[in-house]
Amino acid sequence: MRSKPMMTARWLLPVAGVIWLAGCATTPEEDPVLQGKLGDLDTRTTNIERVVQNQSLLSLAQRADQLQNEVSVLRGRIEVLENANDQLRKQQKDLYADLDKRITAMAAGQAPGPAAAGQPAPGADQGAYNQAFDVLKGGKYADAVTAFKQFLQSYPQSSLADSAQYWLGESYYVTRDFQSAAASFQTVLDRWPDSRKAPDALLKLGYTQAELGRTAQARATLASVSTRYPGSDAANLAAARLLALPPDGSAGAPRSQ
Repeated sequence: MRSKPMMTARWLLPVAGVIWLAGCATTPEEDPVLQGKLGDLDTRTTNIERVVQNQSLLSLAQRADQLQNEVSVLRGRIEVLENANDQLRKQQKDLYADLDKRITAMAAGQAPGPAAAGQPAPGADQGAYNQAFDVLKGGKYADAVTAFKQFLQSYPQSSLADSAQYWLGESYYVTRDFQSAAASFQTVLDRWPDSRKAPDALLKLGYTQAELGRTAQARATLASVSTRYPGSDAANLAAARLLALPPDGSAGAPRSQ
């Protein structure tokens, strides 16, 4: 029969081994390899979330851009009708004024004077504007550029000149000639600061600056839309586009033209 001390020692050896192994094991919080993997996983998850968020913002901005273009076209059609009505009233007023002059001249025994040479016929600018806008609506953007440029050369003093200048910019924008588009929108702001096309021109100027990779300029321009035209559709679209711009300090590369 074995002695009691020897049996006790043999029983204690496995227990001591288990205790020693337990003392050498580390908790997940203390394992550097495991923590490194968890940190890498967390970084990847954050990057994925950021990409998804940026894609959502870009999609929202693209949709807002599309809606703005559709609204602009509808506004353009309304402008055509409003301008046609204004031109009709003006023609009627001019006709009565001319008729009154002729009657007065005839009563005084004078021959009616001829119309001034070189003056465009009343309403001619409206017809030329309508033709140019129809070309734009038909999707012939390069032809629309030519049509609106010709209009501005022929009728620089027309009440439709500011709208024609804006649509010239839109035609350039759609054909991705962003340099010319920016110049056209800036012309609207410089020559007709109180035009009803000014808010849209400022908005689209910011768009073109973003397309050209001038992120800082685009951010400042779009922010000024809300300041100068608070509560307008242009201000809402500018706010949406601002969210999709790269962060300050990151230079956005110009898109291909």
